[in-house]
This record gives sequence, C-alpha cells and structure tokens, in this order.
Amino acid sequence: MANFLIIGASSGIGKALSFRLAEAGHRVFGTYNKNEPQTEKPLIQYFPLNALDENLTLDFLPESLTGVVYCPGSINLRPFERIKPADFLTDYQLQVAGAIKIIQATLPKLKNSDNPSIVLFSTAAVQIGLPYHAQVAASKGAIEGLTKVLAAEYAPKIRVNCVAPSLTDTPLAASLLNSDQKREANAQRHPLKRIGTADDIASMVEFLLSANANWITGQIMHVDGGFSTLKI
Repeated sequence: MANFLIIGASSGIGKALSFRLAEAGHRVFGTYNKNEPQTEKPLIQYFPLNALDENLTLDFLPESLTGVVYCPGSINLRPFERIKPADFLTDYQLQVAGAIKIIQATLPKLKNSDNPSIVLFSTAAVQIGLPYHAQVAASKGAIEGLTKVLAAEYAPKIRVNCVAPSLTDTPLAASLLNSDQKREANAQRHPLKRIGTADDIASMVEFLLSANANWITGQIMHVDGGFSTLKI
C-alpha cells in the first residue's frame, strides 16, 4: 500500500485518478477547494486546501509519500489583445506557483519513499500552438520547463513527469462541450475522433506513478487522441 497526495481530487481527472489508486489498494490523501467531494470511497481521505494560501499546511499527511499529483488548472480562451497581464499572473499563480509550493512542502516526505514520483499537467496547446490559448499555454509551458528541471535536479531519487492532454470531458471544460454540436466538432478535430475522458488521462498518470514507469522521468506525455502530432 502506497500513499499518494492528489491536489484537486474531488473533480475531473483528479477524482478519476483518486478512484483508480484507491481501487488498486493505495491510500489517497485528496484535497479540494471549491468542489467539495460528493461521494466517499474507502482509502480516500479528503481535506480542504487552497494551494494559493500563503501559510498552507499539510499536517494531515503521513511521513512518507510515494506520489504527488497537482491537478488544479484553468481554461481561459480569449484573443490575446483582450488578456490583461494580470490575467496571465493569476493563471501562473494557480498552475505554476501553486505546484511549486506543494512540491517544496512535500519533498521531505517523497524522499522518505522507495519509489517517489511527481506528476504535473500541461496542455497540447504548448506543443502545437492554438489561437486564443495564450493564457493557458503560457502557464503550462512553464510547467513543462519546471518538469524537466526538477527531473534533472532530483534524479535518481524522484521521478518527475508531465501529462499534456487535449480537450478532456471534465467540469473544467464544460463550457466548451455544452452542446451536441460543440462536442461533435471537437471530437472531429482529433485523429481518434472522440473527446478524451478523465479516465483516459488518469490511466496515464497512474502508470507514471507506478513501478512500471521506473525508467521514465523528465517526459511530457501527450495523451491527446493524436491531436498534437498527427494530421489526417
């Protein structure tokens, strides 16, 4: 039985991942901010946490952690000229500074584990460049750089990887998928002709956290239905 910390475990990919890890017999320490968990599962404990708090505490954690996953993010799609510099900073605080704070706070506990791993999240828009994605891609590009630097700095003890999905059917993307027409149009943009599910992404994260990925670190894993690499 391993111990995992999932930041943002009550919704979307974080929820799907928490369920998968618990079903595999692991203990999950899941946090939530605005989305209070509506269901209870054996082996999952939920704790309120705002990753932006200056004095956040993680005193509910055990002394050893096998994995840390930072899920919070945002999808703000607007023309570049309508985005204020402060909007970029807001996203950076949530998606990058928040991840940094959590990682720094949990490093001692990760170092106490035999096979520790960190997984962060990017987006396919960093790889290929998409109109109206400047705000999200700027922060997620920073996450990709952070992933590689931390993987180098903490090798061989701690593995650090990143998953870069395309559009995924989660509450975060609800406004982009709120009609049959939008869902079909977005599905057709992908070579595999469907929208990703939270479980599609969670299965990759679960793999990266496991001993099966022991020789994988510093990687940006594109789980995106072929969107970032194929044109058909």
